[in-house]
Amino acid sequence: MNLQPTILVVDDEKHTRDGLRGLLENDYDVYVAADIAGAIDVLEREQIDVLLTDLRLGSEDGMALIDRALKMPRPPICIMMTAYGSVDVAVEAMKRGAYDFVTKPLNLDKVEMLIARAVQGRKLEQENRALRQQVEERYGLENIWGDSAALREVLDTIRQVAPSSANVLIEGESGTGKELAAHAIHNLSRRNKARFVAVHCAALSPQLLESELFGHEKGAFTGAHERRIGRFEQANGGTLFLDEVSEIDPSTQVKLLRVISEERAFERVGGNQTLRADVRLIAATNKKLEQLVREGKFRDDLFFRLNVVRITMPPLRDRKEDIPILVRGFLRHFCKQNQKPLLELAPDAMDALLIYDWPGNVRELRTAIEHGVVMATGTRITLRDLPVAVRQAASPAVAGLPGAVSAAEAFGVNTSPLDLHQTEKKLIAQALAATNGNVTAAAKKLGISRRTLHRKINEMNLVKAAPSGDS
Repeated sequence: MNLQPTILVVDDEKHTRDGLRGLLENDYDVYVAADIAGAIDVLEREQIDVLLTDLRLGSEDGMALIDRALKMPRPPICIMMTAYGSVDVAVEAMKRGAYDFVTKPLNLDKVEMLIARAVQGRKLEQENRALRQQVEERYGLENIWGDSAALREVLDTIRQVAPSSANVLIEGESGTGKELAAHAIHNLSRRNKARFVAVHCAALSPQLLESELFGHEKGAFTGAHERRIGRFEQANGGTLFLDEVSEIDPSTQVKLLRVISEERAFERVGGNQTLRADVRLIAATNKKLEQLVREGKFRDDLFFRLNVVRITMPPLRDRKEDIPILVRGFLRHFCKQNQKPLLELAPDAMDALLIYDWPGNVRELRTAIEHGVVMATGTRITLRDLPVAVRQAASPAVAGLPGAVSAAEAFGVNTSPLDLHQTEKKLIAQALAATNGNVTAAAKKLGISRRTLHRKINEMNLVKAAPSGDS
């Protein structure tokens, strides 16, 4: 079954609401409301494609509802129903953003034709938006920053798996960028014109998660006042991302297994109609699912369905050579957001960032840079502007620390304000000088891979000092 467009009918006359529901419900998911409050409730809970509202809602004005709907983040297409004598008001509504209007008494054929045309227009609009997003996002990988060997391996896997239909399991500690990787896979796939729908499984109770995934029928449980479309239906033709999939309870695991099997079948909670959805599934977890399978906490058959291709996001402590790249990006973002000129990072601050082990990974680094931007009072971020945990890690003398952590101190980098690119270039030049041009030794001293160092030497037009046979 294809995902049906959603329509909200708003009219204070019950027979009109019921008549339009009966006319439309075979081809659309129809919601109804008798007044503005009820309509707003539906609009805030559901993604409505078309709003069909009467001009007069008792003592209320349908124009006010249209104005409110058009200001929503993803506004519906708005069609007004009005008496013949109020056509001038309907024309005014169109000037303010409404799609069209129909006069009462309603010509039902015209209503159906108008809605069908509106829905087709919405579909084309969504496809164009998805295409623009794909072009603007440079194939979906530009938000995953870094150039370490570990990250390049992840990006290569994303490029290879994205065009396929395979389910993907993304493992990694919290804050490593699992959802960014999922977005990149979707944006590079053939499904990128359809929706990317995310569900954060750990945030929902078992009953709520089942309803969130599969939807529910009106009256299925206390508080189920309307039919709700689940995330599988919303993601039809696109990608469904299940974050923290390890937290799904056993009964929901069984239903999830059925919908991602060859059947691709499910029922809404409280319903008996079998639905089908064409969805590509990407799951993420910060736990080892294989261990949970051995402990009997996660179904092995579901694990095998999810684990067609596995991607492991490396922790930031294992790719510290990416920190300068990440810092540059976060600085640009937060300086712009806080209406500050682009700040520099003082050498003592960069040393601290390189020393710290980042238990919260990239997400924690992002927060640290935001903290530094907010707290900085001059033209650069110094050590005292960083969070306490980062400052405390930098308190011991750095001279004896290994790898990239000790690079700035070991090579005596000038502590005058330097931008990150110049700091990096000077570190590499001094490392090469200190190792007599031995790239392998210099890479080890800097804490980066030999391949990365070769590339940076070429990019920065650096000359190796007195080559010693290492190339």
